[in-house]
Amino acid sequence: MPLVIEQLADSGALSIDLTGVVPDRIATLTPRDLGRLVVRADERPTELGMLFRITGTAADGRIECHGDFARMHGVGVGMTAGEITVQGNAGRHAGAGMTGGTLTIQGDAGDWLACEMTGGTVHVAGAAGDNAAAALPGSRHGMRGGLVTIAGNAGCLAGARMRRGILAIGGNCGPATAFELRAGTVLVAGAVGPDAGHGMQRGSLVAAGARFEPPATFRKGAVWMPAFLPLLAARLDAGGFCPGGGSVRPLLAGPWEQWHGDLVTGGRGEIFLRPTPATA
Repeated sequence: MPLVIEQLADSGALSIDLTGVVPDRIATLTPRDLGRLVVRADERPTELGMLFRITGTAADGRIECHGDFARMHGVGVGMTAGEITVQGNAGRHAGAGMTGGTLTIQGDAGDWLACEMTGGTVHVAGAAGDNAAAALPGSRHGMRGGLVTIAGNAGCLAGARMRRGILAIGGNCGPATAFELRAGTVLVAGAVGPDAGHGMQRGSLVAAGARFEPPATFRKGAVWMPAFLPLLAARLDAGGFCPGGGSVRPLLAGPWEQWHGDLVTGGRGEIFLRPTPATA
C-alpha cells in the first residue's frame, strides 16, 4: 500500500511548501513519524499531520496525494527515485531539481514545473503554468535531463535555457518558448506563441501545429526528414505522450522545413516547421 497524503478540509493554510516529502527521504518513516515532519505553511513551521491525513507507508517508494494540491508547492522537489501521483492539481515548482523517479499530476501544474530537473519523468494530464522545464532566475541552465510531458497548454518561457532532455507539450504554448535554448528538444503539438527560439544556441524546437514566423535572426534551410524524429516519437510513445489519444508518430511524420539560428548566438539551433505547399 502506498503512502497516502490526504488534504484536510479545515487546514486553513493558504500556501504549503512540501519540499522534502519525497519517497527516498521518508521510506523508513511510520505514519506517526511522518505526521511530525515539519513543513512550511504560510511560511510558518508546521507539522505535516496538522495539515494532512496520512495513511500507509512509503516503503514501496510510492506516494499518492489526494485532494486539490494547487496551493501545495514543491511537490517532488529533488526526488531521486520512486513515484509520486497527485490526484488533482499541483502548485508551483512541482518536480523542480528532480534527478530520478516519476511524478504524475492528474490535473494542472503551476509555474516552474520541473525547473532545472536533471533526470526522471514528469507527466501532467492538464495544463502547466509559466517557465516549465526552465531556468530559475539568475541561473544559466534550465532542465538538464529527463522527460517532461504536458498534455494541455503551457505558459510563457517553456523550455527557457534548457540544457538537455525532452519537453513535449500537447496543446498550445505562450510567448518565448525555447528562449535561449542551450540543447535538448522542445516539441509543441499546438500553436507556438510569439518570440519562440530567440537566443537559441543549440537544440531543437519542433512546431508540429500551426506554422509561425521564426525570428528574423533565423535562416531557412532544407526541407527533409531529420533522423532523430522517429527516435523522438519512439521515446514519447514509450513515455505515454499521446496528443489526440494515439501514437505520436503521425504527428512527427515528415517532411519538415528546417530553420537555423539564432544567428546572433552562433546559429547552431534549429526550428522545424511544417512546410508550405510551395516548399513541400
